[in-house]
Amino acid sequence: MTRPPATLLDGALDLLLGGVCVGCAAPGRSLCPACAADLPTAAAPAWPTPVPGGLVEPWAAAAYAGTVRDMVLGLKERHLEGLAVPLARLLAAAVAGELPRGSPLVLVPVPSRPRTVRARGHDPTHALTRRAARLLDHPDQRVVVRRLLRQTGRVADQSGLDATARAANLAGSMRVRARAVDRLLRRWTEVRVVVCDDVLTTGSTAREAQRALEATGLDVVRIAVVAATQRWSAAASGAAA
Repeated sequence: MTRPPATLLDGALDLLLGGVCVGCAAPGRSLCPACAADLPTAAAPAWPTPVPGGLVEPWAAAAYAGTVRDMVLGLKERHLEGLAVPLARLLAAAVAGELPRGSPLVLVPVPSRPRTVRARGHDPTHALTRRAARLLDHPDQRVVVRRLLRQTGRVADQSGLDATARAANLAGSMRVRARAVDRLLRRWTEVRVVVCDDVLTTGSTAREAQRALEATGLDVVRIAVVAATQRWSAAASGAAA
């Protein structure tokens, strides 16, 4: 991509903050207008290969590559808060794509390990999920966020693990927050749950979250993520086990 000319605002931001665009390295904003305009505006089914048995349909707005990958890492690891809004728009597209209106949608962020949140100083998945809900909430379709899941026990670092090893590593690692579920169901007797995360890799984390929620009788209707790794293809959307 040809670097766009710096605007006066971008130049001021670069001078004050030393920032550059994560997509093209233009000085100024963490995402310049040209790179923002190149982001996807719609989402599609994103089945991993192989598909974890019983996984509900996962949707992603982008492949986990290029600018989108740099955006996810920039927010998570470098606290580039200016990326939260465009990333939330991508997540909102994955939540809402071709999902009919009906009972309230409850967006449940995949929980991060407490020590990871402490080390990073923030919980980007929860923050993105909240922003996505605000973008989607409407009087004709209520959309709320609830932290219904928590991590339990020890989970090894997932880096380098294949799909089978990830599934074994995560088995039984999530539990529902029973009081939070009770409060939710006192407000609405019927809800649809969407599990939200930033990236879908093998689908093992999403499947574990889905398992824990469904064990309480909740209706999980979708997995929604900002991006999915290159292991997936929309053509595989009929391959769910």
